[in-house]
Amino acid sequence: MIYRIAFIAAALVPVPAPAQTPAPAPVRAAPEQVEVAVLARPVQRGEILSADDFVYEKRSPNMGRGAIEAEAAKGLEAVRPLSPGSVVRISDIITPRLVRRGEPVLIAYKAGALTITTQGRALASAGAGEPVRVVTSSTQRTLDGFVAGNGLVRIAY
Repeated sequence: MIYRIAFIAAALVPVPAPAQTPAPAPVRAAPEQVEVAVLARPVQRGEILSADDFVYEKRSPNMGRGAIEAEAAKGLEAVRPLSPGSVVRISDIITPRLVRRGEPVLIAYKAGALTITTQGRALASAGAGEPVRVVTSSTQRTLDGFVAGNGLVRIAY
């Protein structure tokens, strides 16, 4: 019992800390400027980007984080309106929509030499090779297919 009290008392006695000299503040060089591809002109939603839409400007590394190169953005579609001088990021672009929601489409089913086509309407927007749901105009039946071209949906069973 006495041992426990002595131990607790020893634990409560303040011990002076050794004198510490403040560490010198780290010296940082000014952040380097990096070349970043930015838009040269305003781009509207749905517009297809080309390499000519971009110019290179020097920006801080933080501004260039996540930026897409002009060559990588070529042929992609803007998701939202983009202002000139803005950095284009992956969330700003998508593959071009070949089928748009509510627009008429040609629905094709192919089995061997047999090809059946009918008119329909897209229930969603999609790009090449992406899945899309369509409804036939004649029977109002909903089908799932893949975008095969501009306004063309292929049904695979």
